[in-house]
Formats: sequence, structure tokens, C-alpha cells
Amino acid sequence: MAGLLVAGTTSDAGKTLVVTGLCRALARRGVRVAPYKAQNMSNNSMVVTGPDGHGAEIGRAQWIQALAAGAEPEVAMNPVLLKPGSDRRSHVVLLGRPAGEVSARDFVDGRRHLAAAAHAAYDDLASRYEVVVAEGAGSPAEINLRAGDYVNLGLARHADLPTVVVGDIDRGGVFAAFLGTVALLEPADQALVAGFVVNKLRGDATLLEPGLRRLAELTGRRTYGVLPWHPDVWLDSEDALDLQGRRSRGSGRKVAVVRLPRISNGTDVDALGLEPGLDVVFASDPRQLSDAELVVLPGTRATVADLRWLREQGLDRAVLDHARAGRPVLGICGGCQLLGTEIADPHGVEDRPGAVVPGLGLLDVRTEFTPEKVLRRHHPAGYEIHHGRPTGQLSAGSVTGTMVHGSLEDDATRSAYLAGALPGWTPSGVSFAAARQRRLDLLGDLVERHLDVDALLALAQAGAPAGLRLLEPGASR
Repeated sequence: MAGLLVAGTTSDAGKTLVVTGLCRALARRGVRVAPYKAQNMSNNSMVVTGPDGHGAEIGRAQWIQALAAGAEPEVAMNPVLLKPGSDRRSHVVLLGRPAGEVSARDFVDGRRHLAAAAHAAYDDLASRYEVVVAEGAGSPAEINLRAGDYVNLGLARHADLPTVVVGDIDRGGVFAAFLGTVALLEPADQALVAGFVVNKLRGDATLLEPGLRRLAELTGRRTYGVLPWHPDVWLDSEDALDLQGRRSRGSGRKVAVVRLPRISNGTDVDALGLEPGLDVVFASDPRQLSDAELVVLPGTRATVADLRWLREQGLDRAVLDHARAGRPVLGICGGCQLLGTEIADPHGVEDRPGAVVPGLGLLDVRTEFTPEKVLRRHHPAGYEIHHGRPTGQLSAGSVTGTMVHGSLEDDATRSAYLAGALPGWTPSGVSFAAARQRRLDLLGDLVERHLDVDALLALAQAGAPAGLRLLEPGASR
């Protein structure tokens, strides 16, 4: 069994990108490779076929990584998915199915069963694939959480995984972050950290060489490569934080996507963003909707709470004004439920038991939440993930609702909707599936060109080198 853990100096350092690129590069070499992340925290997920043949849920990132690897996405690739419900509690998806909640205070005791399931899933994958490329979470240097960790060095210790640490040089301080990450770890953890990867360099890589040499002298560990920043590298969004980086093109017909606080599966509008005639922006101010031709209400992990937020911001009135002017509104999953007449929660799935909240009233739809979650795939594209069950008419004039995520990724479906919603729209012929594969190929090309893939494969096969230098203060523990 061969494997590698890709950790990071921080969240969003580039772990997902490196794992995805490595999966594509190794698959090109004929290696049977699988991605893995023990625990993902994200409201962006995907439906796959579970071991029982029914729909199951995993993080969107691991689904994309499986596509890069040429492997069938499965629940073992992301055994634990946490979907934030509030600042302190998260909904748990275990092996693809809902499994209650976990709180921030339950970090150790409340997650022992999750750790056991996650490590068993890794062992299962490792028994069936030549190489497993595992993605860590956050940073392994979060030493306050080390006792309950099963995603970073806790996983590495379980499977004796050599580890490389990714740092985002665009943030600054990357050399200090590399050194500090290793130095804070206890000796047994340090012994598995074999080296580093620099991500998102803008400029001449030769300028880094003095720093990389000094880093090797101080740590006894090599750097496996420097990935450049590239404007066309873009993976399906991992979470709502990615939306902050989206920028308007400033041309084309404006599509305003309401940036709900608990937005879920915001990747639904990625296909609209590829259309050359559209300018997709994320809006949290009513004024940003005033000149939009199309308004989209995306999915949400907390429909009732986000409905309250809409009203507090005055966005409800902006959406109503837009629709009353005969301009199109599209609601997807939770966004569809917001457009209805009322939302009922008899079992307290999202709100207090028995709560009934009036919706925006643009569709003759009543939604009722049930404890059982719908997980269903659609052909040719799309999937359902929801507790809310809407009944009624999902279209009225210029207002349309759908409970199917990802349906706009189907080129014919997207073209048909836009032709009906936007007067004078001409289909562009853009293929979303082809564009996604081009992005994955570009990432594979960058990894092949700028990382030492042969050395990383050898590291995964042979394990961490013996006698790696121990650094203080962790070495004294």
C-alpha cells in the first residue's frame, strides 16, 4: 500500500489543488490512484452511488479529485463530511448518509467514532488502489486540536504516511510558516514530514532559491517544487469563502446571484460563469440587483435563517421588484423553497418544531421539511440533496424553481433555460464538461512541469526517509 498526505500551512494554502493535480499527473502515468480526505467541512457536496446502491453524499472537492484521477467517486474518498449549521455546530454526513450533529466542544470525545470510520475507509481505499493521495485539513500545526486529529498527522500516524506541507507564498511569510509548522509538531509527527511545496508564485522562481536552500539547511527537508499562479486554474468552489474571490468581467448581460450567508452548492452557477455573453456577480446588497437581467437564488444549508436574512437586508423586496417587472428569477433547491408561499418545519429539522414561515410568494409552492434527506442523481446532469419537500407549481411567468443542483452543467438544459429567460439569447456552444476537463488537464500540466512528480511517487511508495531532523521546540516533547 502506498500513500501520501498533502498538508498545508493554513486553510486554503492549496492542498486541494495539489492533490487534484497529483491525481491527474499520476493517472496519466498509468497509476491507479485515488483521492481521500478523512473529514471535509463544506456546504458544497455531490451525490454519488453508495455501497447500498442508493444516493450518498461526499465533498465536492473529492468528487472533482476522483474525476482527475479517472476513478469512480465513492464515499470512502470522503468518509466524514461536516456541513456547518451554525458557528458552533455542524451536521454530520458519515459514509454518505446523515449522522446527527457535532459541536465545537465535542472535538475529541464526540469524534472518536468518526475517526474510526475515517481510518477504516482509508484502509479500504489503500487495499484497492496503488496510491492514495490524502488531503489534510486546515494546518497540522493546530496543536490545540492534535489530541482529536484524524485528518492530518493523526491520519499519517495511523497509515504511516509520508507528508508534504503546502504553503501559499502569495500570502507572505511562507518560509516561516514551513519552519514553524514542522517545529511545533511532536517528534513522531515530525518524523513523517518529508518536505514542502510552494504554491501560487507570481514571478521568477529563481528568486526563491536562496530561501529554499536555507529552509533545507534549517529543516533537513527538501522542497518538491514551486507551483506558479495561473489565471486559468480554478476548481469547483470548495466553500462559500471562494465566492469572495469572484470578480465581475464588467461586460455581458448581468446575472446577480444572491450571496446567502449559508449558501450551499454555489457551484450551480459555475456553468453560467463560462457563458461568454453573461457577467455573473455575487450580490449581498439590494442595489446590486437593480440592473441585473437574471437573479439567481442559490441553495442554502439553512433555508429559514437565510430567508430571515433576505428580509433583514431588504433583498426580498429587490427580488420581488425584479420579478414584478417581468424579469427572470431562478431558484435552485433552497432558493426554490424561498420563492414559495410558505416553509413548514413540523419536526424541527431547521427551525423550532412546528414552525411555519411565509416565503416570498412568487411560486405557488409549499415546502415541508422532513428528517429523511433526499439524495438522488439525475441524468444527464444534476443531483438532489435536500430535507425540504416542495409541492406545487415550480414555475410562474418569469419565475422558475428547481430542486436539482447541477442541472445547468448540461449544455442543452442551460441553453434552453437561457433562451427562454433572456430575450434574444443566442446559444454559445460552450461545453461545460469539456471546460472542466481542460482545467484539470491544465492543473496536471502545471504539476508535471513544476513539481518533482517522480520523487513524490517514490516518497509515497517508500515512506518518509529515516532520520529526518527533529526541530525545537517540538523535538523536546
